[in-house]
Parts: sequence; C-alpha cells; structure tokens
Amino acid sequence: MTSTAALTSALDGLRDAGSGRSLIELGWIADPRLQNGRAVFRLSLPGFAHSQQDRIAAEARAALLALDGVDDVQIELAPQAPGSHAGAPIGAAGHGPGPGPGGQLPDAQPIPGVRQVIAVSSGKGGVGKSTVAVNLACALAQQGLRVGLLDADIYGPNAPTMLGVVDQTPQVRGEGASQVLTPIETCGIAMVSMGLLIAENQPVIWRGPMLNGIIRQFLYQVEWGERDVLVVDLPPGTGDAQLTVAQAVPMAGVVIVTTPQQVALADARRGLAMFLQMGVPVLGVVENMSAFIPPDAPDRRYALFGSGGGQRLATEAGVPLLAQLPLEMPVREGGDAGVPVVLSAPEAATARAFSALAEAVMTATRSPVAA
Repeated sequence: MTSTAALTSALDGLRDAGSGRSLIELGWIADPRLQNGRAVFRLSLPGFAHSQQDRIAAEARAALLALDGVDDVQIELAPQAPGSHAGAPIGAAGHGPGPGPGGQLPDAQPIPGVRQVIAVSSGKGGVGKSTVAVNLACALAQQGLRVGLLDADIYGPNAPTMLGVVDQTPQVRGEGASQVLTPIETCGIAMVSMGLLIAENQPVIWRGPMLNGIIRQFLYQVEWGERDVLVVDLPPGTGDAQLTVAQAVPMAGVVIVTTPQQVALADARRGLAMFLQMGVPVLGVVENMSAFIPPDAPDRRYALFGSGGGQRLATEAGVPLLAQLPLEMPVREGGDAGVPVVLSAPEAATARAFSALAEAVMTATRSPVAA
C-alpha cells in the first residue's frame, strides 16, 4: 500500500516555474494523504503563481496516479488570505466600495514601515518610464534615504534587468497564501518584481483580478522593513494596476513621464487626468529624452522628439515640470549592464539630471498638486 511518504516523494518533484523550487518546500502543496485509494493534498498558491495552477494540477495527478494503490486524485484548493487573493479590482462595479474623498478607499492601508509611496506612471509605453523609476530610486538612495522599488509592471517587468538581478529569486517565508517575500537588495535599494518570480521568457497572461492580487501581495506581503520611500513603477496606461495601487495604499503622489512629441503627450494627458480625477496628488511631469547628447560632441543637443512638450503638459495641468532628462549613450549602457546611469556614470548629464529630479520629487511631496 502507498504510504504518505511515497505521496510526498512523488509530489516533491513538482517545481515552481519561476524559481525552480519544490512546491512542497514552498508550502504550496501540503498535507498529502491516502483515503480509500484516493490521493488527497492541499494546493495553496499565492497570487503571483496562480497562472501555474492548471499545470501543477495536471503534473500532480500524473505523478500520483503512477503510484501503486492510487486510483484517483483529489486536490483541495486552500482559501487565500484576506487581501492577498486574486479578487476583482477594488472599486470595480459590484466588487466592494469605490474611492472616497480624495480618491483613496476609506480602508486604504499604509504599508507597515513605509513612510511614503511615490508612483511613476506614463500614458504610453516606450517613453522610458522604468528607466526613470529605477534611476529615481537609486538617486533617492544616494541622498541617504532608505528606498524600496516595487516593479508593478507585471506584463513587462524590466527592473531586474536594469538592476542586474535577473538571476536572483526572492526568499520566501511562510506557507501558501500567507507567504512573505524578502526583497532583493541591490544598488542601494530593496526591490521586488514579477521578473524575479517567473522564467525569463515566460509570459504573464492574466486578467485584471489576478493582476490586482499580485500587486497587493507586492504591497503588503513583502518584508519592506523601514523605508523612507517606496517607488512604484506602474505599467503604461490607465488600467487595473493604476487603480489597484491608487485605491489600496495612501500615496504621497505620482510622477508622470512623457517624451516631447505629440503622441506621447496625448497619452500622458489622459494618465495625468486619471490621477487627478481619483484625487491622487500629482507631483509633476518628467520630460524624458528631451534632447540627444552625442558622445563625440557633449556640448551639442539635438531635439530628436521635438521640444517643449513636457513644459506644455505641466503648464496645462498646473503642476511642476520636475526634470528634462537628456538622452545619452550611458543611459542605455547602464540599463543593459544592470547598473543604472546614476551609479555607472555619475558625471553624465543624465545622471546629474536624475539627482536633481530626486531632490525635486522630495520637495514636491511637501506641496503636491491634487484635484
């Protein structure tokens, strides 16, 4: 007759696709037992691993049915911990309360130990939002602040590459839905990203409720410790991720990233208007790629994408223009090498602009603009 030990051994071969760790070791599979020829175990997946459920179930059934004396398999799906499950976006129709005065939910919860949350957002992709978020976080840390970086761009997590930690996996404490992640410490900041939890080429194919769940886990189920600032790199657009962060946690404000050309400005206006409509303070506008500085002629500036767009957007919205960041080779080189430009080339014009941006952002948090 098959023993509990045999069931455990068979299930121990199942692995998390992202970290490669045993699902039993992670606590996602527990309490295997045999009941009248039926193998039973409990499956408890955190939100970020929910996309693996069908694959895990199929592999578990195959492994257990191969054992002598096992005629059937029953999987018990454990309930998720409150606030960590992949539920519908808060404030969506039919799913809980909407935002109260000031845009925050009445029960918005601060993150223990985190003094303030600053989001970096853009209306469209390709404007360098993640580059701004990563370098802003590093520049704030250079000023002596304790900084965390939450990469909330779940579908396109680029922060691990820019910070040189694509081969690292966060440590996990606890079991199932109550697990807590330890952020990766690098470049003077603590960071978490979906890119640390999935294989390099694995797509994230999730609907809004699952996206909501993993972002909430990154907010509340990470050992952030004592942080002066948590920088949140939001995905482009005006969707579920922005709603989740804006409504779940009190925010010091948001930085809007754009490039000077009209197409980027049109989308940035929509993103900025969304935050103002939700009552989230807008700290200001960052115009990225404002001018190209050629490496062989550092005194020259070429406005490849036009000029003045960031200032127009800021003036229209009545918010500060926080920075005009030039486009230089060291920015791309630092991002590809995993050492942001503020660390890899601190004397570069863009690195100096990022340092000034960090100071401007902290000044703006003391006098933000809200609807």
